[in-house]
Amino acid sequence: MPNPHRHVPVALVLILGLASSSCLYTKRVILRRGKKVTAATAPVLKTATRDELSAKIAALYNAVNSFQATVDMTPSVGSVFTGSITEIKGVRATVRFRKPADIFIVGQYPVLHNTAFEMVSDGTNFKVFLNAKNLFVEGANSAPVDPAKNKLENLRPDAFFSSMLIPPVDPSTETASRLDFVDEDNAFYILFILKKGANGDPIFVRGVWFDRIDLTIARQTVYDESGAEVSDTRYSKWQQYNGVTFPAHIDINRLKDEYGVVLDITDMQMNVSLTDDKFILNQPPDSQLKVIGAPK
Repeated sequence: MPNPHRHVPVALVLILGLASSSCLYTKRVILRRGKKVTAATAPVLKTATRDELSAKIAALYNAVNSFQATVDMTPSVGSVFTGSITEIKGVRATVRFRKPADIFIVGQYPVLHNTAFEMVSDGTNFKVFLNAKNLFVEGANSAPVDPAKNKLENLRPDAFFSSMLIPPVDPSTETASRLDFVDEDNAFYILFILKKGANGDPIFVRGVWFDRIDLTIARQTVYDESGAEVSDTRYSKWQQYNGVTFPAHIDINRLKDEYGVVLDITDMQMNVSLTDDKFILNQPPDSQLKVIGAPK
């Protein structure tokens, strides 16, 4: 006669228990751009090769020859490393750019809209005038940042230029490697751009993040020779300006310099003619001069 008390394998008991007891498992919610997705609504992630991503960066960069933009600017001081970040709301600014590397920025205070600062760079040298302090700062773009208590004195036009326009891979000195990064909350391709360091070993230069929902650029991280992160810029609200695709929201974080700037474009004149006089900043005669990198 069969034994009425047959042995049931322990593994089967555990499986049945897991399937029947809601307290023994959890369900993770999958998010794409902060929105919950289901099997019916989940977007099909786009695919691209390393070379296709590199070509996309080059196409976006090459389409821009010049622009004049009006932006709402939110500067901030501090960083995630200092434990606090203080934002300055309501600054209106005009940004002029002309290739290869001319940039001029005028910022205005909230409410009264009188000039707060002016800065210019030709890609090699920069000048900045801080009106409230009657301080005129000039130096080479490569000069070290002054560890001043007022971090806004460390504003450099080159930081805007290198963040607003994402340079393409330089095949003569750089190589690129694609990483596929997909988890519950993110779906990115990261194009890491590398070059040879002083000792011949490859070092990271930049990382360009592509959202795999539509392959728009969402982020750019920049690194120094030691591998430390120098800046982290987020891009969103990509729009067409005179047939050129450009992000209307740019969030720049200069981690080592302990300041950041958020730019929201309110008006953009793309690929307009800008003459040399639009990129001149002379020192006011009664202002204090500070030369970055000068002998002490």
